[in-house]
Amino acid sequence: MTDDMGPFREAVAVWAAGGSGDPARELAARLPVRAAVLLEGPSDVAAVRALAERRRRNLAAEGVCVLSMGGAMNIGRFARLLGPPGLGLRLAGLCDEREHPYYARGLERAGAAQQGFFVCAADLEDELIRALGVTRVAELVRAGGDQRALDSFLRQPAQRGRTPRQQLRRFLGTKKGRKIHYGRVLVEACDADRVPAPLDGLLACL
Repeated sequence: MTDDMGPFREAVAVWAAGGSGDPARELAARLPVRAAVLLEGPSDVAAVRALAERRRRNLAAEGVCVLSMGGAMNIGRFARLLGPPGLGLRLAGLCDEREHPYYARGLERAGAAQQGFFVCAADLEDELIRALGVTRVAELVRAGGDQRALDSFLRQPAQRGRTPRQQLRRFLGTKKGRKIHYGRVLVEACDADRVPAPLDGLLACL
């Protein structure tokens, strides 16, 4: 699927970093953009896009921009720029349970509704591991060419006190790009009725 939101995402990133908001405003009106999905990082973006593709939805064509904020602590800034005080877009997204208070405060200060934000118990990777099961996720990791890396990781003393689910979750974050890759892989492997509730709810609300 084509993604025409790239220039808008780039303009928003410049704006959030302290640059001019004029390019983002112009692009939002021209495309047009009606909603922004605010996600902590690129692995969440990969998962949301993978589920949208599975369900034959072209979010960009629907006027929905899916973007990474570069960290949960940036929610207040992005909500101000893209929500009621700024572009007036409808906001939605995912957040981890431990970071939900930051989201609640940031959205409240921006006058944005919280109904489109869905909470993952630990994080999205943990939700996907629980949905698929440890055995299936380990199979997918090994099929992805990471068997040696996983086996070496599991032999580390620091992993002995962790549950298999915790070990897999930690492993996905040990190499740059791994969470992004498996964010897509795990979503594609989920049965239609096993998609984690926060991810399913997010796409349904858009």
